Amino acid sequence: MINAAVLGSPIAHSLSPLLHSLAYEYLGLSARYEAIEVKAGELATYLSATDKNALSLTMPLKEEALKVSHVTSEIAKRISCGNTLFQKDGDWNLTSTDVAGFEFALKMHEIEQIESTVIIGAGATARAAVASVSTISKSVSVISRNPERERAMNQASLVEITYLPWELTDQLNSAELVINTTPDRAGDFFVSSIENPAGTFFEVLYKPWPTAMSKAWSESENRVIDGLDLLIHQGISQVEIFSGLAVDREFLYAKMRRAAVSKLA
Repeated sequence: MINAAVLGSPIAHSLSPLLHSLAYEYLGLSARYEAIEVKAGELATYLSATDKNALSLTMPLKEEALKVSHVTSEIAKRISCGNTLFQKDGDWNLTSTDVAGFEFALKMHEIEQIESTVIIGAGATARAAVASVSTISKSVSVISRNPERERAMNQASLVEITYLPWELTDQLNSAELVINTTPDRAGDFFVSSIENPAGTFFEVLYKPWPTAMSKAWSESENRVIDGLDLLIHQGISQVEIFSGLAVDREFLYAKMRRAAVSKLA
């Protein structure tokens, strides 16, 4: 039986229990999936006492997971974090489905070979983003407030990264793809920079929606991808790992998307 949960803090808002439960019901599997509050520094203690065998991780646990896993995948090592813990032969295995989540979301919107990408932020989600887009984008720029994160960002990327200071920049308007990976309303700072952007905006947040940046971008009549696409695609990859089954991604995406939009309405 799949005995799973999503861990993080705060976690009450998470749509993962809804989406995973829907997927396992569709697959006809016996499964339990819930949301559990686990704060920074508490992951090892939680794992020592839990009967769970499959875990999704969100803030602030993705980097902490590297310290508690017995087996770590190459992609988790490369991006210095993981969002997926699962039991195998008595060991906790760590990997990341966030990179695949970006890849599938971008492909779904027919974004494949592009000239330039700007990523706002340099945390765990930004590293997953750069690992994904550096396979399709000729140039990648990162707007960061923390130079100490550059080493981990460089390790995640397949191309050389250009770092930009945390200030208003016209590069948001000229890039073919802009990805905002910052939490809460940090991205609101850049709204006044948005003026007739040429590319696509990918906002990793899905609540509250629309964010100030996504609203300003959509008013320019350019494409906006919301965080539900990332959430759903990385979740489908987790479902495949937890269940050991390959799924009809297109069908399950549509089913999950309808459920998520209805819940947020």
